[in-house]
Amino acid sequence: MPADDRSRRLAVVAARAAAEKKAKEIIALDVSERLVLTDVFVVVSGANDRQVRAIVDAIDEAMHKEGAAATRKEGVSEARWVLLDYGDVVVHVQQEEDREYYALERLWKDCPVLPLPAEVHAASQDETESA
Repeated sequence: MPADDRSRRLAVVAARAAAEKKAKEIIALDVSERLVLTDVFVVVSGANDRQVRAIVDAIDEAMHKEGAAATRKEGVSEARWVLLDYGDVVVHVQQEEDREYYALERLWKDCPVLPLPAEVHAASQDETESA
């Protein structure tokens, strides 16, 4: 069964918050058919530990405003790969090198990519092109 409307909406909330902090390569994957634990992975990149922390804080604040609290946060102190678990949505915020190395998109390539608003893609692309 594909990700439900709430999961999709929360994925967009997380993606927008990440885009506002200049995250790169923002993608949302519908993993609901492959995992029983969650519906959507949102994967974003940050340039360094400072930016990763800023992205994490922005996502957490935006999700809190939507009534979603993280049940688990891992990797915050190192800020290389931070996992934010909101139940139906799991957000991965990775430094660019870790994202390239672990290649979550490749691991989950059989899962559909969820559409994100144009402004999320534009912000993500602008940052990627300016690097």
